[in-house]
Amino acid sequence: MSMPMLMIEQLRKLGLSELEAKCYAVLHEKSRSSGYEVAKHVSVSRTNVYAALRTLHDKGICRVLEGDPVLYEAVPIKQVIKLLQSDFDRTARMLMEELAAPPSAPPFFASWKGERLAAQTIRRLIANAGKTILIDVWAEDLHRIEASLLEAEQRGVSVHLMMMGECHTPLKHVIVHQRPKADLSQIRHFTLLCDQETALIGSFGTQAEESVLESNHPSIVDLLVNAYEHDVVMLRIEEDFGAELAAKYGEHYEKIRQEHPELN
Repeated sequence: MSMPMLMIEQLRKLGLSELEAKCYAVLHEKSRSSGYEVAKHVSVSRTNVYAALRTLHDKGICRVLEGDPVLYEAVPIKQVIKLLQSDFDRTARMLMEELAAPPSAPPFFASWKGERLAAQTIRRLIANAGKTILIDVWAEDLHRIEASLLEAEQRGVSVHLMMMGECHTPLKHVIVHQRPKADLSQIRHFTLLCDQETALIGSFGTQAEESVLESNHPSIVDLLVNAYEHDVVMLRIEEDFGAELAAKYGEHYEKIRQEHPELN
């Protein structure tokens, strides 16, 4: 019996050991199996398999059917998930009641480095957003966070995406920003602001380790709010007066940039 490693890994996230996950997967595919049959499929000694089956039974996700021989049956995964969700929700409610949050969190700056931690931080902030999300990201990187943003929209969060370049997305509120003149192989910055309280500034790209800076400092929050507002206003002005602006200031405001070399 083939057991996809992805399924085993997901079962392990429910608190099962690797052997317990494999035994459950076997019983899920072939219910009412003896310990001997399970051991044949997982290629592990019967002693270890019987121990794993007893643990699954103790956890309430494997039934023991008395007989000769004794048979084992998986509790349907849907029932297991519902039980775990109920336990988690009850624990979460108790913690939130007992550990009341302070009136306001003091300002902080936290750096998260590496692809895994950066992605986890992005998902955490989006998952905790309750009202609004303002995000500025390159089209090439939208796939990294699109699923989390769609989930936020589905639970009623107002998501507003400022995207560098064209990219199809089912998100409701999308503004496409003109792509800057840059090498896509270099660093591509992004910003995320949740509920105008928590900000995230980060970068993707091949020439630097992925990293994000998380902060609730008012100056950072205001900076991202003002940057988003500036982009919205400028895009609208360019949409209405693009030809006149290009004639007066040059393509991509080159005349202004020549007058202000510090911008380059």
